[in-house]
Amino acid sequence: MNLISLNDLTDAELEGIVRRGVDLAGNRAETLRGRVVGVYFSKTSTRTRTAFTVGALRLGARTISYGPGDLQLNTGETLEDTGRVMAGMLDALVARTAGPAAEMRALSAAGLPVVNAMSAEEHPTQGLADLTTLWSHFGRLEGLRVLYVGEGNNTAAALARALPRFPGVDLEFRTPPGYGLEPEVLDDLHSLAKRSGATVRERHDMTDLPGDRDVVYTTRWQTTGTSKPDPDWRTLFAPFQVTAEVLAACPEAVFMHDLPAHRGEEVTAEVLDGPRSIAFTQATCKLHSAMAVLEFVQK
Repeated sequence: MNLISLNDLTDAELEGIVRRGVDLAGNRAETLRGRVVGVYFSKTSTRTRTAFTVGALRLGARTISYGPGDLQLNTGETLEDTGRVMAGMLDALVARTAGPAAEMRALSAAGLPVVNAMSAEEHPTQGLADLTTLWSHFGRLEGLRVLYVGEGNNTAAALARALPRFPGVDLEFRTPPGYGLEPEVLDDLHSLAKRSGATVRERHDMTDLPGDRDVVYTTRWQTTGTSKPDPDWRTLFAPFQVTAEVLAACPEAVFMHDLPAHRGEEVTAEVLDGPRSIAFTQATCKLHSAMAVLEFVQK
């Protein structure tokens, strides 16, 4: 079983992974004893790589790590052939290429269970970690009111494909002009909301912020593995910085950030390091969520 996009999961499977992640915060059962998990990261990672490596070890599995220069992909071997070889040796592969999700599907073509640890289009394990954080903090996902501020990147895509599955959710995206959610992500967002009764919308300004939020969420302006063709992009992004004034407009909200953070760019230090920030708790929840994901793909 793979986890390449959150679109691949049923509502029940997604909720099951999130619930299991919450449970695993206090559980060290070695449910994957005897398994071997490959961890392949061709792009930088702190939280995700550590979470899946430590998560596999805590579940009793062994791990083998591959860096960007380690595999014969660099000499022209195809992803399909690489996956075919690994399928005969590994029980699962956690992979980050920051390329298209099709690369993950190529690796899994021979039956190797593959976890997408971030592709260009979507960061599904971040979305699951975010929902695990929300459930741990609020004790529910139904009815939560979330304001996402920043680029419509792969983290935003995962949030859009996960949170609106739950009834009563109110999810608003404020994205810079020209840097919003991709059309296919918007289609998924509205389809999920229609099915569950969630409220979703996207705007490209920072006026009239909704004050009734439970969460204000932002991400780094420069997504890992990407660059922006517009040399003046920072001018467009500047109004979307999460400042103390933005947080004050949502007086009941906690602050979330998928990290790494650049203080003074997408968020001020006052907000990130302030008493309403749960960003570093969110990072820890990535471990618990990673453990749940590893169990899921080994069913």
